[in-house]
Amino acid sequence: MPDIAAVKAALAAQRIETPSWGYGNSGTRFKVFARPGVPRDPYEKLDDAAEVHARTGAAPRVSLHIPWDRVDDYAALAAYAKERGLELGAINSNTFQDDDYRLGSVCHPDPKVRRKAVDHLLDCVDIMDATGSKDLKLWFADGTNYPGQDDIAARQDRLAESLAEVYARLGDDQRMLLEYKLFEPAFYATDVPDWGTSYAHCLRLGPKARVVVDTGHHAPGTNIEFIVAFLLREGRLGGFDFNSRFYADDDLMAGAADPFQLFRIMHEVVRGGGLDPAAGVAFMLDQCHNVEAKVPAVIRSVMNVQEATAKALLVDAGALAAAQRAGDVLAANAVLMDAYNTDVRPLLRELREERGLDPDPVAATLRSGRLERIAAERVGGAQAGWGA
Repeated sequence: MPDIAAVKAALAAQRIETPSWGYGNSGTRFKVFARPGVPRDPYEKLDDAAEVHARTGAAPRVSLHIPWDRVDDYAALAAYAKERGLELGAINSNTFQDDDYRLGSVCHPDPKVRRKAVDHLLDCVDIMDATGSKDLKLWFADGTNYPGQDDIAARQDRLAESLAEVYARLGDDQRMLLEYKLFEPAFYATDVPDWGTSYAHCLRLGPKARVVVDTGHHAPGTNIEFIVAFLLREGRLGGFDFNSRFYADDDLMAGAADPFQLFRIMHEVVRGGGLDPAAGVAFMLDQCHNVEAKVPAVIRSVMNVQEATAKALLVDAGALAAAQRAGDVLAANAVLMDAYNTDVRPLLRELREERGLDPDPVAATLRSGRLERIAAERVGGAQAGWGA
């Protein structure tokens, strides 16, 4: 049986990275919904992230998005984060919100547009240097809408050439994390549509290039835990973008749609040694909170990942291996189901109390009056959100 003290130690050491854009306004393709108290700049986003970390004790890193989080002095922003017990995590690029990118960015047929896109990625590496960030996270909206619109293979050549230039610019302790997405916004062919395409480019680039698994970026029914197990085995799993999807890439709270899937993914992470810091797996959230309060929703997502991790740590690895060796299908499945059906909330409440935290992080934030205070204080100026 799992050692509860070891389970608690693993949970206490877990670090979950929250996204700066998760604290801003977002919505559907038809409307972005404003909410009182939303941050107006990257510094106020960090203030909200600090609240999440203070309540959970598990979220000290914050992903930035460029240009949404552009500031004049990135070293000062990093210092501000440090003062609040945070550090700046992955730097996310944006090559999808410019008219020049209508036909693609790094895969565009016009070399001038490709140059513009690559220069932006290189600028993001400069920002990494200034902030101390270790990861450059890339997602490309590149693709085609119609058969014959462009040469599919040539677009892969352009992608490889662009990635190689940026990879060469990385420092010894910096990484490139290449995300993929099944579809959207391209309707015919997406240039990085799946983990295999990302993996192939990463292999060609070198050991500092790894794959990011966004849990919302797959076809219905895809066995994401298989992808996780494979990439862990190959040493190429760079991190996660945790979120939930009901239809497509909904970016809802982690574990909201299918908590059992999140457990299965975390089981493969635990089994494959992915919780060990040496594995280099970044546990990031990639979410937009469209109709709910931002900070409580981010806290809930962190808690959902913690609960899935706790259940995964409770899997009796010895009993599972024995059942698998014996070919006992029912017994093996029962071992997993026993762990999944365990109510780990008392364990996590106890762990928080032992660490001097409130056992109910969401309730603690709501009781604090902070949401009402920032709604009153953050008046005037432009709220942060998509494109801001």
